[in-house]
Amino acid sequence: MEVINAIGRRKSAVARVYLTEGTGKITINKKDIETYFPSAILRYVVKQPLQLLEAEGKYDIKANLDGGGFTGQSQALRLAIARALVKIDAEDKKALKDAGFMTRDSRAVERKKPGQPKARRRFQFSKR
Repeated sequence: MEVINAIGRRKSAVARVYLTEGTGKITINKKDIETYFPSAILRYVVKQPLQLLEAEGKYDIKANLDGGGFTGQSQALRLAIARALVKIDAEDKKALKDAGFMTRDSRAVERKKPGQPKARRRFQFSKR
């Protein structure tokens, strides 16, 4: 099997994934997943598509993560892994889509507007 690559994004985080057949080792920015994501919840989020398809020990994953925080990065990585798994077997797409792993979460921080302190907050109004 050749290397399968896919991209996932969330907020300002970008995950580039390279999937090969292997033993289930996940490497992120040349670090082990336990080192990169110390939180068990974030590791769980990353492994969700693999657990759904019962493919945890089948593939080795190398990922490059850029931008964002830990949560955004883990969700971007989940999307990239799901997209890579669909490239391997298109029949898995329905199961991944039903679980919500194929959807790019488009929510991002709303920009600050001029004449206001924040995106929606107005400066305090004074009658007199």
